[in-house]
Amino acid sequence: MYLDFYGLKEHPFKTTPDPKFLFRTPSHREALAQLSYGVNQRKGFIALTGEVGTGKTTLLHALMERLDQNTAVALIFKSTLPFDAVVDCMLEDFRIATPANTEAQRLVALNNFLLERYRMGQNTVLILDEAQNLEPKTLEEIRLLSNFETPSEKLLQILLVGQPELRTKLNLPELRQLRQRIALSCGLRPLTVSETRDCIRTRLRIAGAQDLGVFADRAVTRIAEYTAGIPRLINILCDQCLVIGFADQQRRIGRHIVEQAIESLEDGVLSRRRSWALGRRVRLTPVRWSLTVFVGLLLGAAVSLAARSDSAHLFELVRSARALLW
Repeated sequence: MYLDFYGLKEHPFKTTPDPKFLFRTPSHREALAQLSYGVNQRKGFIALTGEVGTGKTTLLHALMERLDQNTAVALIFKSTLPFDAVVDCMLEDFRIATPANTEAQRLVALNNFLLERYRMGQNTVLILDEAQNLEPKTLEEIRLLSNFETPSEKLLQILLVGQPELRTKLNLPELRQLRQRIALSCGLRPLTVSETRDCIRTRLRIAGAQDLGVFADRAVTRIAEYTAGIPRLINILCDQCLVIGFADQQRRIGRHIVEQAIESLEDGVLSRRRSWALGRRVRLTPVRWSLTVFVGLLLGAAVSLAARSDSAHLFELVRSARALLW
């Protein structure tokens, strides 16, 4: 919709976990380095935590791109599965063909698969996303998978990825054995104001923008403030800003557009005026804008008087003003 207007080749603020758009803050770089190191050095259990929307899943995709072809990965997103279903998903992702009917037989098949890969110099990784939702019993059973090992190395690397509640869950007394086996633990933090600015410009650049200053400094500051530095919220708000900027034919996103975007997101819908402007790709002329402001003020005054006097003709004035406004 707004790509041509802002000189973009693709949407810069998609919320899908495309590793191409991953903006690597110091915490992201450190986490990615630790995850890569932990997998390549066969450290066994590794934990990654971060608030909702901080880029954990995108980081996982970046990690999988970084791993060589000798590393097989099973990525499980459904975190409410019981242990036997987790094993079934692993067998499916690793393409382990087995007629096994019992859990013990499936685990034996998995162990044989891991041993064969180890003998061939290959590595195997299990990633459990949203792991904070796993039941303690399931987590404890997953711990037993770390018993697949040689005297010197782990056959299966297990990444537990989740929200900060995962750390709380790992501190439960019944999970102390699992907690002791976590070799590496890293976390993602929200972006600062300067990181928010760099993130926005980086995504614009990757999307093909020639002008990286589309968002004014005061707009960026407001975006960082409203989103608390959460990348997913930054993307959603920036996308809404570009929609509104396009509707009003504004090539520079100022703070006032950010405020309108925040209002429309909180309301859940664009205002009728903006929907109308967006559909026709027109810009309000100074005369039309002045009329809009005047009628808006008139409408507000009429509503205030009507509330105090309960006068029918004032409500008629309100309806007339609304007709002029829209």
